[in-house]
Amino acid sequence: MRVSVLRNSILSAALLALSSVTCFAGQQVNINTASAQALAEALTGVGETRAQAIVEHREANGRFASPDDLMEVSGIGSTTVEANRDRILVD
Repeated sequence: MRVSVLRNSILSAALLALSSVTCFAGQQVNINTASAQALAEALTGVGETRAQAIVEHREANGRFASPDDLMEVSGIGSTTVEANRDRILVD
């Protein structure tokens, strides 16, 4: 009986932890206002260096009109944009 309760508690904790990671990984981010850190945390395949390049491009060239405009940033290609399309906001 105790083993069953313990097993169920461990499974519940594991499921809760996995759901938290999934929610965090799927967060949306506005590429026109987000910091480099926020971009790196929200976008798959975008680390600090690429995130900083996004911010610098935005500062030099103005707002992004669509997610596809990210491909103008060095190191960001169609694969990265497609992997993150549902997370990218341009409001």
